[in-house]
Amino acid sequence: MSCAICETRKEKRFCPAVHGRICPQCCGEQREVTLDCPSDCPYLQQAREHEKPRSTTDLDPAALFLQVELGDQFLYEHEHLIMGLTYALAKSAYKDRALHDRDLIAALTALARGYERLVNSGLHYEEPAENLAQQAVVFELQTMVKEYREAEQKHTGYSRLRDSEVLKTLVFLVRMAYGRSSGRPKSRAFVDFLFAQFPEKESNLATPGEPASRIIMP
Repeated sequence: MSCAICETRKEKRFCPAVHGRICPQCCGEQREVTLDCPSDCPYLQQAREHEKPRSTTDLDPAALFLQVELGDQFLYEHEHLIMGLTYALAKSAYKDRALHDRDLIAALTALARGYERLVNSGLHYEEPAENLAQQAVVFELQTMVKEYREAEQKHTGYSRLRDSEVLKTLVFLVRMAYGRSSGRPKSRAFVDFLFAQFPEKESNLATPGEPASRIIMP
């Protein structure tokens, strides 16, 4: 039997993405490129185990917001905000299983650029996301920031969170997403990382109408 993709080489493994058998070469070349590989595919998992982390030198410096400085002290002091926004990303991915890493990165980037503009010039202009799926992610992130500020107001009587701190947190997540993703068009490596951090059954992320009390204040 020949490969279901190239129809030339001999098939040697079952591909759940095409529901047929393909050759190893097509598997390696088309994985997460033209093939929408499910996370439980053993060949995808094996590839991730042996895949080298992405080098930041291969990325556009502007995409990483290198002008925004992040220090260990900031990450320590804003751990709860980082976790809250990471939670929001995971919740978005649970709601829309068709999301890929690039969708989450695009949403984070659009929101980060809006906050950067706000911090640097005072202009409140939100860069529109490319599609409705990415807009939904942006909305989830914005909702989490709003709930974080409301929780601060409730516990301390005022909100201490500054826009510059939100910007730095978003930039941290952008860089983390790039580092976790394979960079291929249909990669879900970052999405799967989020799912591992927030298992659906334990946190009920897909349940709408969750109270703001889910945010743990320092």
